Amino acid sequence: MSRIAKAPVTVPKGVTVEIAGQSVQIKGVKGTLTWNLHPLVRVVQEEGILKIAPLEPATQEAWTQAGTTRSLLNNMVVGCSAGFERKMTLIGVGYRAQVQGKNLNLSLGYSHPINYAVPEGINIVTPTQTEILVSGADKQMVGQVAAEIRAFRPPEPYKGKGVRYATEQVLRKETKKTKKK
Repeated sequence: MSRIAKAPVTVPKGVTVEIAGQSVQIKGVKGTLTWNLHPLVRVVQEEGILKIAPLEPATQEAWTQAGTTRSLLNNMVVGCSAGFERKMTLIGVGYRAQVQGKNLNLSLGYSHPINYAVPEGINIVTPTQTEILVSGADKQMVGQVAAEIRAFRPPEPYKGKGVRYATEQVLRKETKKTKKK
């Protein structure tokens, strides 16, 4: 039985929740997110609190889906009120990032520049040439965009060059040693 599903989701001021059948729409300062509930789960809104419960009869799968629903709704509420952010750094000689309109231009040591089209609902800012801030209301989309940017040049283990998350620690390898005769 899921204990996460039993915890209520607190809706802060400035965020509105609309429940229409199996569809939940959350509106806030940072944006609007919608999600369709699983058929085994129901959501009830009472005085700024969302309560998630499985439908009768409560089976193991229903409790599992209720816990997942609670986590997703909490992420939606936090995203619409405060938003999510992922900070990335570029490490390497000549590695640069620059935002031009709805494109992120990356110079990552290849023979060509990389132009990444920023998806709708995501905001990318480059405070310096070697820092990238990915922000938005949808936690999954922020993480996906950050992973796609990192995939252009993941950090390599010998010199540590590449695109990495600000909190990421890259395990460094030692180079090959030649035997002395």
